Amino acid sequence: MVLGGLRRIRREIGEARSIRVWLFYLPGPGPWLMSWLRKQWVIFRNPNAHIEFQGPVYLGPRFSIHAPAGGTFVVGPGVEFRRGFRAELQPGARITIGASAVFTYDVLIQCATTIEIGERCAFGQCAMLVDGNHRYRDLDRPMLAQGYDFRPLRIGDDATILTKATIIASVGRRAVVGANSVVTRDVPDYSVAAGVPARVLDYFGPERSASSTATSG
Repeated sequence: MVLGGLRRIRREIGEARSIRVWLFYLPGPGPWLMSWLRKQWVIFRNPNAHIEFQGPVYLGPRFSIHAPAGGTFVVGPGVEFRRGFRAELQPGARITIGASAVFTYDVLIQCATTIEIGERCAFGQCAMLVDGNHRYRDLDRPMLAQGYDFRPLRIGDDATILTKATIIASVGRRAVVGANSVVTRDVPDYSVAAGVPARVLDYFGPERSASSTATSG
């Protein structure tokens, strides 16, 4: 009798583990259920913000939005936030993300004006987008008391931002930004840019624009 009871307990534990794996790890409805719950949580946590998910959008673990005083966050269909995404919005700020964009791990967006991300963009691990820089030249005040200089950002369709890149200027359509780069000047369409600060290294777009793109780099 004791042996039979132990077998039953082991079977129940095994079933419970199987259910947990199905809910949280395996393909199927489990991850999408958790994604839906995360959506409800971020909307609940930011009652003053307008947060909109247009169509199926996957929110991975540790997805968070910080917009206690308002702001707008709009995401198109088919976007994937894999893990650790964070968006911080000031009052009146607006972040829009086009359809089928992919954010891998620990991507950070800080916005006080507007940041517009096009369709099918890809962001590598720990990439960061910010639309402002600290002022620091006033010697009579601490840096944190001097405010910011802001500039709206636009990331064109099909742009690729690789691992640990920092973006503080716009990136053109289908452009590629190399890993660990810091973009301080606009990157033209169909360009490869890398370095600190980033500069244009290559152009792969239509021939009619090649000369003008090379000049701008």
